[in-house]
Amino acid sequence: MTDEAALPDTGAVESAPKQEAADAVAELADAPVARMLIALDVDGTVLLEDDTLSPGVVEAVAGAQAAGHEVMLATGRSWGSTHTIMDRLGIRPEYAVCSNGAIVMRRIGDGDAAPYERAHVETFDPTEVLTLLGEHLAGAHFLVELPDGSRLFTDYLDDWNLEGANRVTFAQLSEQPVCRVVVVAPEKTDKDFLQLVERIGLNQVSYAIGWTAWLDIAPQGVDKSTALELVRGWLGIPAERVLVMGDGRNDIEMMQWAVRNGGRAIAMHQGPPEVHAAAGEVGLSVTEGGVAAVLRAL
Repeated sequence: MTDEAALPDTGAVESAPKQEAADAVAELADAPVARMLIALDVDGTVLLEDDTLSPGVVEAVAGAQAAGHEVMLATGRSWGSTHTIMDRLGIRPEYAVCSNGAIVMRRIGDGDAAPYERAHVETFDPTEVLTLLGEHLAGAHFLVELPDGSRLFTDYLDDWNLEGANRVTFAQLSEQPVCRVVVVAPEKTDKDFLQLVERIGLNQVSYAIGWTAWLDIAPQGVDKSTALELVRGWLGIPAERVLVMGDGRNDIEMMQWAVRNGGRAIAMHQGPPEVHAAAGEVGLSVTEGGVAAVLRAL
């Protein structure tokens, strides 16, 4: 068969008019971007160390929402602190992950005045872990969060927002199930805490160590990723349409979860090496507007 014989007869191929083709291209350009679940850590990601907002984050979050994405917070903070950050960002997401995954809040209804309820709560008996830590950390400050959001603490600490919290004895911290335990030892370093955890073992709980000698303990197997997987399922968003951003060791599990399931995880530049490794992608620092830069590029 010759090349000419392989060609179709003149007029046998239909072609769209120019205007019709142009309309099709415009339609594709105007097609909505597939909805994403965007989960942001708070401290060191959305907020700077002085509690001010990262440059450009409010405008960038608004732009992501306008594009149809679900922008929410996934933080170690309690709900009492988390909702104030949401107000500052101008967001009212359907869900919020608090207390490092032990609490998931759900919005009831629409509108700026719509309240939130506890959609999921994880608790554990803190007796064993508190006894263990109390023996090795004389002089440490302890705080527990109860399922209803109230908090009990042993000693005042400038970095803690203790509005509505009750001061109790160390023994009283263990009188009921809790969502999390927070331990701060001002005279220690994060390396001291890492060594302590390795030495004494905390196998019956999940834990995260902060930049300073700060230890956050949650029920076993509970972290930001377990809560976000619940939220993702409730929203019906595919795993590959997930984007998470954070800077701390308590963000490692949610980063690994996102990447493992085909989504994206971006670490803030100022985060430690293990957080960078978990994310696989490293953005700008919080002071440079790292979140804003990523959201604007979506």
